[in-house]
Amino acid sequence: MSVALEVLSEHKCFDGVQRFYQHDSRVIGLPMRFAVYTPPQAQQGPVPVLFYLAGLTCNEETFITKGGAQQFAAQHGIMLVAPDTSPRGSDVPDDKDSWDFGVAAGFYLDATQEPWSKYYKMESYIVDELVSLVRSQFPVDAEKIGIFGHSMGGHGALTLALRHQDVFRSVSAFAPICAPTRCPWGHKAFSGYLGDNRAAWEEHDASILMSRANKPFPQGILVDQGLADNFLPEQLYPEAFEEACQQANQPLTLRRHEGYDHGYYFISTFMEDHIKFHAERLK
Repeated sequence: MSVALEVLSEHKCFDGVQRFYQHDSRVIGLPMRFAVYTPPQAQQGPVPVLFYLAGLTCNEETFITKGGAQQFAAQHGIMLVAPDTSPRGSDVPDDKDSWDFGVAAGFYLDATQEPWSKYYKMESYIVDELVSLVRSQFPVDAEKIGIFGHSMGGHGALTLALRHQDVFRSVSAFAPICAPTRCPWGHKAFSGYLGDNRAAWEEHDASILMSRANKPFPQGILVDQGLADNFLPEQLYPEAFEEACQQANQPLTLRRHEGYDHGYYFISTFMEDHIKFHAERLK
């Protein structure tokens, strides 16, 4: 079934095209925005596609304008798709006193608790709706899909990849929230969206999911972490994911970088490596 897409803006970029779209989401029940970079190779035929999930306070424009990814996507012939980080609108519930919960903080899961459960269905939106939309309306190879992200979006990339291994063939992350059941961000999000059911929390914790797996991504996972990241000690727990990968016999390249913080200066520095990582696995 065809979905009506509204083009909000269009820009030529590295011989490809950067577009921003809006559509009426059947899953969310509201308009949702997302960005697509189409590389020049798409003029000759279907290309692999890489979904990027942004972090807290971000939207569909953040990665596209700050990440510096288009030049490398053009080199490797990969389409980039960047969804928003939560539903938005006058009816969408929010915690006005929090920047880390509510609007722009959807945590890439389906909320089960009121009032959040009506609109906050980001896992279903991305995996069930947006992936299908991209497959049907853009020149992509439907079997060559990867996912990566940053911080909350790194959490989303890891958990969605592990929960939907039939969809995503490659996964990487920048400074991901690796063990949300252990950290303040995770406790706040999970208790709000999922309630007190700790078993439900564990289904969205990358380290726990990995510990239960058996080499789910045999071609490896790439994670970059800055050691000057202010959120590293209390929120991110890369060592927990590293331990879980060892337990699951999962090849992991976890790179720790002296002097780098949590922001897009760090992300853009290592963006080329991540695009190349996915290109090698998706081609």
